[in-house]
Amino acid sequence: MAGVEGTAILEVGEAVRLAVAPVFLLSGVGVTLTLLTNRLARVVDRARALEATEGQTPDKELHELKDRVFVLALRARLLSRAIALCTLCALLVSMVVVALFVAALMGTRLATVISVLFIVAMFNFIGGLLFFLREIFLATRTLRIGLREARRSRS
Repeated sequence: MAGVEGTAILEVGEAVRLAVAPVFLLSGVGVTLTLLTNRLARVVDRARALEATEGQTPDKELHELKDRVFVLALRARLLSRAIALCTLCALLVSMVVVALFVAALMGTRLATVISVLFIVAMFNFIGGLLFFLREIFLATRTLRIGLREARRSRS
C-alpha cells in the first residue's frame, strides 16, 4: 500500500513540474491583459474627453472631431476583442493545469485533451496579439504630433 501512495505522490509531483510552464504562461497573459485594459481605459477616457468638447467645437471642425471619435471607437473594439481572446487563453491554460492534476490524481490519460486545450489557448493568444497589433497600427497611423496653432498660422 505504501508503494501505491508513493507512486501517487510521484505522479502529483510530476503534475506540479509539468504545470510550472503553463503557470508562467498565465503570468505573461496576465501582464498582457493589464496592458490591454490600461490601453482601453486610455482610449475610452480620450473618447469621452473629445465627446465633451462637441458643444464647443466650431461646425467646420465637427467632422474632424467625429472622425477622431470614430477611430477611438474602432480602437476600443479592437482592444476589447484582444482582451476577450487573451482572457479565453488564460481560462484555457487554467484548464490545462486542472487537467494535468486530474490526470495525475485519477491515473487517466488526458494527453489529447491537454494538447487540444493548450493549442486552442495559443491560437486565442495569437488572435489577441493580432488584434493588439492592429490597434497599435491604427493608433500610430492616426497619431498627431505638433501644435495645432502652428499649423493654422501656416494655412
